[in-house]
Amino acid sequence: MIGWDLGGAHLKAARLGPSGSVEHVLQLPCPLWQGLPYLERGLAEADSILGPAPVHAVTMTGEMADLFASRAEGVARLVTAMGRQFPDALLRYYAGADGFVSAEQTVRADFRVASANWMASAALVSTRIRDALFLDIGSTTTDLVPIQGGRICACGHDDAGRLRAGELVYAGVVRTPVFAVASEAPFSGEWVPLMAELFATTADVHRLGGRLPEGADQLPAADGGEKTAEGSARRLALMIGRDAESLPITAWRRLAAWLARVQSRQLEDACERLLSRVPLPDDAPLIGAGVGRFLTAELASRLQRPYLEFAQLIPGGRAEPNRVSDCAPAVAVAWLAQESPLGRSRA
Repeated sequence: MIGWDLGGAHLKAARLGPSGSVEHVLQLPCPLWQGLPYLERGLAEADSILGPAPVHAVTMTGEMADLFASRAEGVARLVTAMGRQFPDALLRYYAGADGFVSAEQTVRADFRVASANWMASAALVSTRIRDALFLDIGSTTTDLVPIQGGRICACGHDDAGRLRAGELVYAGVVRTPVFAVASEAPFSGEWVPLMAELFATTADVHRLGGRLPEGADQLPAADGGEKTAEGSARRLALMIGRDAESLPITAWRRLAAWLARVQSRQLEDACERLLSRVPLPDDAPLIGAGVGRFLTAELASRLQRPYLEFAQLIPGGRAEPNRVSDCAPAVAVAWLAQESPLGRSRA
């Protein structure tokens, strides 16, 4: 069984063994907004690494890419791309509460197939933990899903509803523009406006803070430059109209630290909002997934709750636990498919 998460910026895949353990996980850059060939090349590369499998389970968020005129078109074209790459395999697409559907059925279920990857991860978590707040902090967005009594207690089920409910926050640790984190920042004793330009991203913020995980930043930097502390300082300095050389790098590290705290506080507020709606026991943990889960661990400490890694809920295998947590939806959709009649019928 291979699970796929077809994202707009990354392609993620996970291969499960017969016992359900994770044998291999990979993440490849896939700037889908630049064209479908990026996905096609990514699928071919992943196929060569993971090897053949009789069943492929698929979830996606890439249908949102502005390459497509609508989500329905995006779903259809992603489904077509999978069919071309794996013409001889059984392909099934995750449709949330509808379970797994065939390529033909996605035409009528495209609104459920679209951006359902958060539900796949939460569904797996809900089988392992009765009460929890699940956070998947990725490169671009954060999913927050309360789980109570083994049930997913989400109010929103599409992007619009989840945004309104505070269950989808457009904040990640790599691709988020710095001007989306704050409109001004304290610097040299003044509140300085931040330029509304894509000069720097949160990858620069967390790189300067020394917390960006290795391999998390797979796409070019905002200026196409080097991904070093010096490069990040140069990009961050542009946000306030300066050159990095005008001050020691410690000044830019302080600015980055402040921005990181602002982002963390925004996510803490989102957690508090959900916890005020879904009262969980005091010992209910925060469960962290995504490359930004180092923020989830900090949030758990501030909220005085236990912290668990998503990978701790999955049977051990040959795959690195960090990669399992990084690519939670791909792992989850494979596991759900393997546990479903779809998987059992092929055992």
